[in-house]
Amino acid sequence: MYERKILPNLNCGLDLIGEVLYGKWKIRLLWFINEGHKRPSELQRKIPDATRRVLNIQLKELEDHELVSKVIYPVVPPKVEYSLTDFGKTLIPVISVLGNWGDENEERLQSVIMKRYNADSAG
Repeated sequence: MYERKILPNLNCGLDLIGEVLYGKWKIRLLWFINEGHKRPSELQRKIPDATRRVLNIQLKELEDHELVSKVIYPVVPPKVEYSLTDFGKTLIPVISVLGNWGDENEERLQSVIMKRYNADSAG
């Protein structure tokens, strides 16, 4: 397992939020859990591009940062459900604002993102 050799800079709010939300799928995981998709299989269906392993790692990190809680039900086979903690729920309005900004600037963002990929493939 990867072990960080340099401690993160935790003196700035942006660094703190980056430390907690860094990971390709974390924001989407938080959003989908808030929408009621609580089982790992449901989250996998909502994010089919992510592997189960990566989702499990990122869910564990969200759990370690006290944004989600995990309940394991004592049944066979084991049933696992995730839910947002009260602390995690405070992020939902922030994620909503970011999503709205993305929606409002969708065409421009798609254009600048694709420009990079088109340049990479041409060169």
